[in-house]
Amino acid sequence: MFRRFILILVLPLFLFSLSASAQFTPDVSLLGGLNALKVGVPFLLIAPDSRAGSMGDVGVASTPDVNSQHWNPAKYAFIDNEWGVGLSYTPWLRNLINDINLTYVSGFHRFDDQQVVSATLLYFSLGSITFTNDQGEFQQTHNANEFAFDAAYSRKFSERISGSLAFRFIRSDLTGGFSQQGQPDAKPGNAVSADISTYYQAPIVIDDKDGEFALGLNISNIGTKISYNDEKIKDFIPINMRLGGRITLNFDSYNAMSFMLDGNKLLVPTPPIYQRDDNGDDVIVFGMDPDVAVTMGILQSFYDAPGGFKEELSEISIATGIEYVYAKQFTIRAGYFDEHANKGNRKYFTLGAGLKYNVFNLDFAYLIPRAGQTNPLANTVRFTIGFDFESSGKKKNRRK
Repeated sequence: MFRRFILILVLPLFLFSLSASAQFTPDVSLLGGLNALKVGVPFLLIAPDSRAGSMGDVGVASTPDVNSQHWNPAKYAFIDNEWGVGLSYTPWLRNLINDINLTYVSGFHRFDDQQVVSATLLYFSLGSITFTNDQGEFQQTHNANEFAFDAAYSRKFSERISGSLAFRFIRSDLTGGFSQQGQPDAKPGNAVSADISTYYQAPIVIDDKDGEFALGLNISNIGTKISYNDEKIKDFIPINMRLGGRITLNFDSYNAMSFMLDGNKLLVPTPPIYQRDDNGDDVIVFGMDPDVAVTMGILQSFYDAPGGFKEELSEISIATGIEYVYAKQFTIRAGYFDEHANKGNRKYFTLGAGLKYNVFNLDFAYLIPRAGQTNPLANTVRFTIGFDFESSGKKKNRRK
C-alpha cells in the first residue's frame, strides 16, 4: 500500500518536473535563447520568510503558520492558534551590494472556528542610489524602496477545505522623482491587486501510520499595471499562479516528516520575437502582442509563447521541500528550486532549521546556488521570529 501510494504521488510529479524543465527548442537564431518574462515590482515574488525559504520556496500547501499570507492565506483557516505575529529579515544579493534587504511583518487573528483575518507588510530596500546629470555631475541621492501592504479574509467552508481573498497596495519609489533633462518626469509607481486562494487537507493512513494530505492553489497579484511616469508605458505586476501539494507522515508521537512540491507560473504575456521591416518598424514574427489589458494578458499567458507549447511548459518553475519535525519543537528542512535556463535560470538548493519553545518560534534559512559562490544569490540567509498565542488560555481542539 505504501509503495503504491508513493508511486502514484511521485510519478506524475516527476513527469511534471521533467516537462517543465525540458529544453525549449524553437528557432534559436530568432529567439536568441533567453526569453524571460518581464514584470514590474518583482520583489513580490521573493520568498520573505525563513521556513519556506529553507524548503526551496515551497509553501502553498505546507502546514499553516504565521507567514501563510504570502503563500496561501486560505491556510489560516486551519491554523491552531488564536493569533500570532512574525518578523522576517533577508539581506539580499550581498554578493553584489551590501545595502539591499527585505523585511516582512505578518500577523493574523482568529474570530471563531471558521474565520481568520490577516495582514502583512513587505518592505524592500534597494539601498542608496546616486544620480548624476549627462556630464557626470552629482545631482542627488535617494534611498530606493518598494513596499506592499495587504490584508486577507480566510474562511473554512468545511472540515477539509477553505478559501481566502486578499487585497494589496503596492508602491515602488526607485528614483525619488529624479529624471534626466528631456526625459519624462519620473514618479513612484503605484498599483493595487488581489489574491484568491483555496486550501484542502485530509487525514490519510499509510502503512498504519497516520498522516495528512494537502493541496493548495493561490492566484496572487491580480491587479493593475504599474508605471513610473505619465506616459503610456506600463508594466504588468507579477500575477502568479501557485499550485502544490503536501504529504505528512507521523512516524510516532515524536517524529513527523512532510514532503512538498509547488509549481509556479507567471500569468503575464510572453515577450514576442520582433524583426525590423523595410520601413524600419519592428513587427512581431513569432508570438503575440504583449500590450494588452490585464484580463487578456492573464488568458494570453497560457498560449502566447513564441516557442509554442514547449516554451509555455518552460515557464513553470518547480519548488520541492522536505521538513522533519521532532517533538513539535525542533525542525530540519531542505529544498530545491528550479527555473528554466531561458526563463531566468534560477537553480538553487536550500537548507534550514527551526526551534519552537512555548509561544516562540525561531527559523533560519540558507541558500546554495547551483552556479556556485559567484552567483548573486550565493550566501543568502533569512531569519524569522514568530509568536503564536491562544486566546484566554483556551486550547482549541483543532487538527492541523
